[in-house]
Amino acid sequence: MNGSDGEALGRVVSAIDVSEIANSVYSLNFGDSPWTRELAAVSAQDISAPEADTWLMSPPCQPFCRMGRRRGLEDTRSAAFLHLMDLLVVVRPKRLILENVEGFFGTDAFALLVRRMEDVGLKWRCFHLCPTQFGIPNRRPRVFVAASVNGVEDAILPSLELCSISSFLDLTEDESLYLADEIIARHGPGLDLVTPESHRSSCFIGGYGRRLVGSGSFLKTQAGVRRFSPAEISRLLGYPPSFRFPPSLTLNNHYKLLGNALNIAVARWVIKKVG
Repeated sequence: MNGSDGEALGRVVSAIDVSEIANSVYSLNFGDSPWTRELAAVSAQDISAPEADTWLMSPPCQPFCRMGRRRGLEDTRSAAFLHLMDLLVVVRPKRLILENVEGFFGTDAFALLVRRMEDVGLKWRCFHLCPTQFGIPNRRPRVFVAASVNGVEDAILPSLELCSISSFLDLTEDESLYLADEIIARHGPGLDLVTPESHRSSCFIGGYGRRLVGSGSFLKTQAGVRRFSPAEISRLLGYPPSFRFPPSLTLNNHYKLLGNALNIAVARWVIKKVG
């Protein structure tokens, strides 16, 4: 991993994800092929073999998000997280960083994570962060749990001036992203509309390509109202200009992957605090 200034933040020795689509994007951009595995089925030996000293994880957010049923560990989608918590006391990594929606904080899953970290001697801190604190005009509030055997820096949270959305827009618009007049007439009052001059945008979720209300912001221009392009969302998330999607993926694939992603600037800030 490298910062925007080229500073090395570590080396990824293994990546695991059950999604073949997500793994195809990873392979295209990083050259390595992740394990296409269900995390609930990996063994301690599987994770120990690469000799990784740091775990970076982002468990499924549906059990904790405001749009879900908030069943926490009772949700079947928490199975992988539960399994990793069992492996944590066996493998005992030196560092751990977890990212999830704000609703994760204070849940039974959060309590289990704290117990396991303390069992293996990890000293931890919890950061509530949003890209807007970093000057990025996109709301994506998340909780980050950072832990290390050497402790975590108690840093002052950033508070940078917001820039306008115009800095993140494509030079040439994709006209197919504009919404039809009848769609605007039907859903217009519920759409979160912003302009290039705006200094804010809502969180883009995985269903942005299929849903309208509550899925993210829409851009209002002189030509009408359109979705943000995947490239524009990528920039808001801090992805470099070199970031690419495989040509075989659909537009909805792009939106789903970006909706499940995290903001690189925020993640980089957290990683630098871990000793």
